[in-house]
Amino acid sequence: MDWLAFITNIVNRVPFEKILVPPPDHTKALEDFRDSMSGSESQKEASSHQKMIPTTQEIAPSPEEQDIATACVPCALGHFSRSAGALNEAMRFKGEGITSNEILDRIASVLEEQNALERFDLTPEKLQRTPEWEREIAEEALQESRKLRHQLESITSIDELEQAAADTAGYYKKMNREWYRGRFRHLGKEKAEAIEKRISPEDKERIRRRAEEIIKEV
Repeated sequence: MDWLAFITNIVNRVPFEKILVPPPDHTKALEDFRDSMSGSESQKEASSHQKMIPTTQEIAPSPEEQDIATACVPCALGHFSRSAGALNEAMRFKGEGITSNEILDRIASVLEEQNALERFDLTPEKLQRTPEWEREIAEEALQESRKLRHQLESITSIDELEQAAADTAGYYKKMNREWYRGRFRHLGKEKAEAIEKRISPEDKERIRRRAEEIIKEV
């Protein structure tokens, strides 16, 4: 089976997250699949700790690895995910009022997330090195981050907090879908083959069956 053509066709027709809903016994395999797409800084750090002595290949990464390293959208996804979680958690304490320590502490943590995103992950230098298809997503994330930060810096009521929580959760889902769909469309043969190797035959068959079921529904 031509997995690159198959995956691209499925992603173009079906929301990616609907295809990869992992049953309990396949969670690890699907986590590996997601990890192979992201190339986040945390994965690189974990890999470096497992090897005490770097090799020549580790010092000079391949062009494919360099391309992943310059991408900043996966980091932005992490910041928005944590921000959405913190704001949803803050709403649990809405009965205490907007000046509740629990709410204020969570607002502060969200501001830290967005400041880190703007100052370190979505800098002009990194945006210039980001693939063109991904840059549009990154630039929108930068605008949304500034919007959220200004919203929280001037917040005065629980209603405004609730709106910020809803907006952040909604944008995080939107960005996540756009990035994964774009990533699949721009995989290239080598990356598609690398992903294929990380999925067991059982999971491939399960994904294929699930995709066909969803296509029939839409």
